[in-house]
Amino acid sequence: MALRALKFASLTAAASGIYLYGNKFLDPNDFGVVRVGRAIATTAVITYDYLTSLRSVPYGSEEYEFLKSQVHLRSAERLRELCCSNRGTFIKVGQHLGALDYLLPEEYTRTLKVLHSQAPQSTRQEIEQVIREDLGKEIKELFMSFEDTPLGAASLAQVHKAVLQDGRTVAVKIQHPKVQSQSSKDILLMEVLLLVVKQIFPDFEFMWLVEEAKKNLPLELDFLHEGRNAEKVAHMLKNFDFLKVPRIYWELSTRRVLLMEFMEGGQVNDRAYMERNGINVNEISRNLGKLYSEMIFVNGFVHCDPHPGNVLVKKCPASGKAHIILLDHGLYQVLSESFRMDYCRLWQALIKADMKRVQKYSRRLGAGDLYPLFACMLTARSWESVNKGIDQSPISASEDMEIRSNAAAYLPQITQLLNNVPRQMLLLLKTNDLLRGIESALHTRASASSFLNMSRCCIRAVSTYQRSKSHSFYRRAQISLTETLSLWQINLYELFLWLKGSQLGNWVIALLRRLHHFTY
Repeated sequence: MALRALKFASLTAAASGIYLYGNKFLDPNDFGVVRVGRAIATTAVITYDYLTSLRSVPYGSEEYEFLKSQVHLRSAERLRELCCSNRGTFIKVGQHLGALDYLLPEEYTRTLKVLHSQAPQSTRQEIEQVIREDLGKEIKELFMSFEDTPLGAASLAQVHKAVLQDGRTVAVKIQHPKVQSQSSKDILLMEVLLLVVKQIFPDFEFMWLVEEAKKNLPLELDFLHEGRNAEKVAHMLKNFDFLKVPRIYWELSTRRVLLMEFMEGGQVNDRAYMERNGINVNEISRNLGKLYSEMIFVNGFVHCDPHPGNVLVKKCPASGKAHIILLDHGLYQVLSESFRMDYCRLWQALIKADMKRVQKYSRRLGAGDLYPLFACMLTARSWESVNKGIDQSPISASEDMEIRSNAAAYLPQITQLLNNVPRQMLLLLKTNDLLRGIESALHTRASASSFLNMSRCCIRAVSTYQRSKSHSFYRRAQISLTETLSLWQINLYELFLWLKGSQLGNWVIALLRRLHHFTY
């Protein structure tokens, strides 16, 4: 067995060498022998574990399910160790995998989620080097004070609190110095390893992950691009007075250094922080839903990394209002108009439990015959709940367990689906899962208000699109009237739900029952 593992490692190394040579990335010093060797060895061990541990056990038996869970866990831990050791791009991809709740077995997502708190830190010397190279000055020349301990460290960069010479308090985001040179080669290495694994396990289809990293990582490594995204989303959502986006100081920003207005608060999933500071948890959850519904359905410009470290909340002492602070604007998804309209109509169908339209728009988005699985992945609900209506009842513990077990059982179909849907969908699925994780932590998941806000945005988006395609004044007026009536229906339904759950509503219901009793 050990000999077979060694042969596999040798085969992988040979395939890597041939592939890298063909792509003109032959210089091993760029990768580092240890770095590449570690990745190859980890892939070989994980593959060998799956090949041998389940080979002699009857498929579908209790023993098989138990052993499969153990292999998942061991493999996830090995993958986590690889990410922590190779750092940079590996941690970024590991974090992405850890966010794919209901798409990957729980053993993987639970194990890889810790990578958000295990990102590497650059030394003071490395930080000084980047600032010197990019801004042409020493830290002491630029700042009155500069805190050595970072406020937070991520896979690609870390953030320090500092005070400029003019007294402004700023957040300084500084890229890890080696990430830029290693990122493209790391992605290439992952691509080689995934291609080799796919030859052994034909159902293993995770090339979409590498393709997404290829497309998005160069954008995330350009901090000027991130600054432009921040300004764009702040302008786009200026009507939301609860949203705060840090101002960018362009005169001291480069591709590897970004200076921003300093903002602080509690993480959006910290329910205890909100209760201590008198922040309404339901209001925060509702406003977060409004924010993302507007981005996805109306504007088609979506912040795709809403993990709790990037979304803060703080109560304004002056107004008493709770603000949502949106950080880290490196990763956005721009949705095409046709995709956005199909996605709007799919969610309208899901909320109304209109199965014919669910099938129609799921197929238009690439799901094919796997549209029931696609609907379950989007909503994180069982197919039974989708058929009944996802707004009819909140998710239960038993349904949650069912979804997680199905994620493991249908992994080949899930990976096939992820390869078939438009690339725009992949980051939306990740965003959906991160938002659901926040709602779960706040105990506000699947509330009726979140679906009502989504419905409003879908109605507005579809109506705007229809008006733009109509050349008739009468038709445009008709569309506007239908939109107004539909929005009013939602408002009345929301009022009904509020009365039903309020003390006033209980009094009204009690009074009506009493009158009914006296009448008969």
